[in-house]
Amino acid sequence: MDRNIQAIEQNINEIVQEWIDSGHLHDGDIFVIGCSTSEVGGKHIGTSGSEEIASTIFTGMNALKEKSGVTLAFQCCEHLNRALVVERKILQTFNLEEVSVVPVPKAGGSMAAFAFKHMDDPVVVEHITAHAGIDIGETMIGMHLNHVAVPLRLKQRMIGEARVAAAYTRPKLIGGTRANYENTRLK
Repeated sequence: MDRNIQAIEQNINEIVQEWIDSGHLHDGDIFVIGCSTSEVGGKHIGTSGSEEIASTIFTGMNALKEKSGVTLAFQCCEHLNRALVVERKILQTFNLEEVSVVPVPKAGGSMAAFAFKHMDDPVVVEHITAHAGIDIGETMIGMHLNHVAVPLRLKQRMIGEARVAAAYTRPKLIGGTRANYENTRLK
């Protein structure tokens, strides 16, 4: 295995473990992944997509899915309006609307195209409201997160050459000073 791919795999594994250790992921949560494989490889976003990098990240995200019970949503690039690739069962569970498109590396991005080819019964949806997510290479996943997003400050801040940002969400605090929040998912 190429030394760069080994380093990317190690970065992903560290981030997956940090997410598991954080306690912010729950069985059935939607976890959105935005990823520029170009940025991971040290190039400008949208210029040098890599199926090999996408494969490595996909494997890591599947490990996160297996360990935490989350469901994955892979964000497409801006050419598909940041639509998302999900399993059909997610479409049905969350009453999402399918759109007619198949992501390819030049319209959707290498990560979303790889996910579409390798997920069980994939579909593309235009909108989702995720419980947590990771942004690899400044792909702007914020539009797909629940209110209120809370940054997760990872120790591993890079995957390859791409900056990584992560966030989980919490329910809105309502009720003012008399409200009780003791048994909520706040951490």
